[in-house]
Amino acid sequence: MKKALVTAIGSFASDIVIKTLKEEGIYVIGCDIYPKEWVAQSLETDGFYQAPYAADKETYIAFIKKVCRENGVSFLLPLTDAEVDVLNGSREELERELPDTALCLSGKETIALCRNKERLEKFVRENGICRTIPSLVFADVKDDLEGKIPWEKTVLKPVDGRSSSGLFRVYEKEKLPVYAGLIDENARYLVQPLIEGTVITVDVVRDEKGNFAAVPRKEHLRTLNGAGTSVEVFRDESLEEICREIADRLDIKGCVNFEFIEETSTGKRYFMECNPRFAGGAAFSCAAGCNVVKKHIQVFRDGEMEAGNEAVPCYIARKYQEYRM
Repeated sequence: MKKALVTAIGSFASDIVIKTLKEEGIYVIGCDIYPKEWVAQSLETDGFYQAPYAADKETYIAFIKKVCRENGVSFLLPLTDAEVDVLNGSREELERELPDTALCLSGKETIALCRNKERLEKFVRENGICRTIPSLVFADVKDDLEGKIPWEKTVLKPVDGRSSSGLFRVYEKEKLPVYAGLIDENARYLVQPLIEGTVITVDVVRDEKGNFAAVPRKEHLRTLNGAGTSVEVFRDESLEEICREIADRLDIKGCVNFEFIEETSTGKRYFMECNPRFAGGAAFSCAAGCNVVKKHIQVFRDGEMEAGNEAVPCYIARKYQEYRM
């Protein structure tokens, strides 16, 4: 029986990832920074380890190698950006020391590009694929915020941010200096115009042969860190083709999530970013009929996935449930 190590099983995506892996006959080992008794999803795994923080890179990589060696892990599936960053930066070491373990992510350069919002926006814009949100580097304008920034309403965000961490929305231009004072001088920030509208996320899966699926959804209700709780899954061939072109040009492998925003006043859509891992709402796509997790597993286990979006348009709402540990 093949074995998989799934990280951060306290995250939103873990439930559908673990469930699908087990349906595919794969033995699931989970890990999380919290004790087993604090993580409801540990009840669904076949084995559990408490993990160190990914921020401690050396300790974290040593932990991953130990668990994979001891258990004969075939598939390594990270679920958070922090872990994606560390594992991507340690690819050569992992490939050398864990030759039988597949890191289930897109390629190293693809991940690096996706995790840099400035580079990714430029890449999509210069390839003429779709509208993007223009950006200014905060360091280039901080000496004259009101003079160099042309937008009345703005967003300040880290160039490598995740889950809306460190993001500020500024609705009055004269207040920019106040928010600027909250920015860590060691962090790289971008300034963008604030576009008000509905966030559209698209679960995108692709293999190296070009087989592809894209499942878009409008997120009507979201948590403060950007996880959808009430969504509308819909079909839009033009949007799905835009996602195909972006995925092809980025050379996406497996499942990722693209984010767009549909401006309320104009109906125009703007590409925002790519999360190079499962989105917290991957279960929505699966519930609508397109199992993006299964397709992801097919990419790394079989080398080829079933192409096509089988999702049926629908509304889906998420609820929470209590478990006695």
